[in-house]
Amino acid sequence: MSAILPPRGKPLSTPSTRQVDKPPRVPRIPRAVEFLCKALEWQALLASGQAKNQADIARQEGISRVRVTQVMWMLRLAPEIQERILAMPKMNRRPVVSERVLRPIAHLEDVMDQKTRFQELIGEVR
Repeated sequence: MSAILPPRGKPLSTPSTRQVDKPPRVPRIPRAVEFLCKALEWQALLASGQAKNQADIARQEGISRVRVTQVMWMLRLAPEIQERILAMPKMNRRPVVSERVLRPIAHLEDVMDQKTRFQELIGEVR
């Protein structure tokens, strides 16, 4: 018994292979913005004494201490970079700026190096 194949270059259209119309993507706040807001919130908890340390925050949030540390590192970004992140608009697509790609920038001590790397990331190199 041989299978009947569709003409070359033309997919076989059956109810199971037809393209289902997807609803349009709803614009959402970039995750980098959410994480920076979360880091600022955690910083306030630590400053007020509502959380003793990052391990305490991790227990409250139900995440690992390492993850708390990763998110908190965003606070080491230059203030201008933090402002740019917080001003990011809602998007339909995945933004170039993410918490993950910001980590190496946050680890740079020099603010000018941070700004240069951030500008390279977002395509503003002069």
